[in-house]
Amino acid sequence: MKHHDALGEFEQSVLLAIVHLKDDAYGVTIRREIESRTGRSVAVGALYTALDRLERKGFVRSAASEPTPQRGGRSKRHFVLRPGGAAALERSRQMMRRMWAGLKPGLLRSRS
Repeated sequence: MKHHDALGEFEQSVLLAIVHLKDDAYGVTIRREIESRTGRSVAVGALYTALDRLERKGFVRSAASEPTPQRGGRSKRHFVLRPGGAAALERSRQMMRRMWAGLKPGLLRSRS
């Protein structure tokens, strides 16, 4: 695996939110999905920085929708998972599964 293909925790959350949202994945809904599933707030700037990075890596594709009157004539930037993003998520899941394999819950207690 190339270093740039490794996903950080936040990138995984963004990609998984896109998968959950299907055709309704755009900035506001992605942010809400992550916040509702993780209980953590998401900064708008951090989200768009991650989305841009994921698009540069070829993991997502974005397209602007038609402008709508409800948005003051602005369009939404919708995101879809690309095959490379799906593969990166699967690699990440398999790596974490291997890391957790063989550990018992009691081993997670601090020894200090």
